Amino acid sequence: MRRFTQGFYGYAVALFVCLAAAALFLLVTPQSREEHIPRLDYSITVANFGHAVPYQVWAPAKDPAGWVPNSNKIAKGQNGAQALYLGYATAKRQHAMFVQSDEKPPAGFASRMANSDKAVGTEQVNGQPWERRFREDKNQRTLVRTLPDVTLVVTGTADWPELAELAASLQQRPKG
Repeated sequence: MRRFTQGFYGYAVALFVCLAAAALFLLVTPQSREEHIPRLDYSITVANFGHAVPYQVWAPAKDPAGWVPNSNKIAKGQNGAQALYLGYATAKRQHAMFVQSDEKPPAGFASRMANSDKAVGTEQVNGQPWERRFREDKNQRTLVRTLPDVTLVVTGTADWPELAELAASLQQRPKG
């Protein structure tokens, strides 16, 4: 027994046993090669938000092709305002999020969502101007549209065309 536990031969046997155990572990462990992003339906959240706020809410008429809605919530903003958040994994598997709120002042809300208060230009989406903001250290791009009763923000690590695609899908929902 001693010759199995000492010297080079003992080392080689111990190494073989460890490698065999690792290989056996890899064989019996379930593995998936398919991407799995959980899909969350946001229709109830949008409806509940519509009942809670005094204005018509905005939401995507239809999710962009290949996008997966993966988060949604209603949260308290500042000064008693509420905000609706809809998060997505884009077709290029980047992150995009749509947020809306009637928080005052609108510029403060937009700056907080964009992590920046500096505009870097504008973009026309469905004939409407959206302000562009960019925060390089976070690789965060943001489109902001301020309306009289609500501020719309589309933000994330997605590129400008993908963010514009989400902004273009937004439509006002009937109140009630």
